[in-house]
Amino acid sequence: MRALIFDLDGTLVESLPGIAASLNRALTQHGLPGQSHENVRGFIGDGAIKLVQRALSTVSRTDLTDSVVKNFAADYAISWPNGTSVYPGMLELLSELESRDITLAVLSNKPHAFTTEIVKKLFPDTNFAVVLGNRETLPHKPDPSGALEIASSLGIAPESCVIIGDSTMDLDTAKNAGMRSIAVTWGYHDGSRLMGADRLANTMEQLAYAIHEVLD
Repeated sequence: MRALIFDLDGTLVESLPGIAASLNRALTQHGLPGQSHENVRGFIGDGAIKLVQRALSTVSRTDLTDSVVKNFAADYAISWPNGTSVYPGMLELLSELESRDITLAVLSNKPHAFTTEIVKKLFPDTNFAVVLGNRETLPHKPDPSGALEIASSLGIAPESCVIIGDSTMDLDTAKNAGMRSIAVTWGYHDGSRLMGADRLANTMEQLAYAIHEVLD
């Protein structure tokens, strides 16, 4: 039995526009300047608190973290559909993988409630066996706990799992969990930072080929 564990932001979905819009509205509510999409791209990956802390560090106002996080979360809960979309070709790839009886899962540092809601609404026809977001009871990536929890719940050995993500955090998670990794370059970390992956994919076609190589 084999399993693919996908990251969400920057891997399955393009979420930068929605995250940036909500973050900037939260900053504006505190009288602070907004951040460019390029800046926000570099802030994404470690959850909402780190996202806000990184934005506030540029104006030396990390003392406002709790308040801005609260406003960001409230805004994002309502507005995320306006700035979040599935990457072209991903639905077709997932369907093909399911047809091969490959187990699919999602592991994200996005809060669990947002992760499950986004997956449910954007992937209604995809059977993800497990969907895990960031929870207070479990350390987030690159800690391997979430990945190992997925493997355990599926009854699949870690070495039979592959983590697919767009960041060094995903690669470190795979390494820490004893899993293989595939890095995609269309997300939020540049390809030059992802050379430690077992396979690297610049396009959806290359990702499909990399999956076949790693699993077959």
